Amino acid sequence: MADPNFSWIYLIIFLAIPLARIIPRVIAKRRQKTEDYYRQERPFQESQNTRESPKEEPLTPQTKDMQVLGIMHQGANTFDKIQRNLKIDSKELDSILQQLEKRDLIKVIQKQGMFGPKIEIYSTDKGFKEYYS
Repeated sequence: MADPNFSWIYLIIFLAIPLARIIPRVIAKRRQKTEDYYRQERPFQESQNTRESPKEEPLTPQTKDMQVLGIMHQGANTFDKIQRNLKIDSKELDSILQQLEKRDLIKVIQKQGMFGPKIEIYSTDKGFKEYYS
């Protein structure tokens, strides 16, 4: 008797299933790229906008300690989150946080987390006033 050829099953298992997971990701990346492209202002549009009203630059704090306070006000309350957002060296961030703590602009709270102690950093009322003044 002749054996039936079931090699097409291997194609389904080893090609179709992984492709079914990869293709939506590729499509989502392409959509994201096109959305980003259309969100950017074109040079022609920019020149028209500058004629109508001048662009105002956003207020950004100049000093590193003010940048740290700003990131903390945006919700970053751990050392890692602050470091990732500001992209600064850990030693530099540590010294900035120590200075802010000495000036009573932040408070450091140690909590017990699921995986051990967890240190969270919060801005005090004095820190809010310092940042927004």
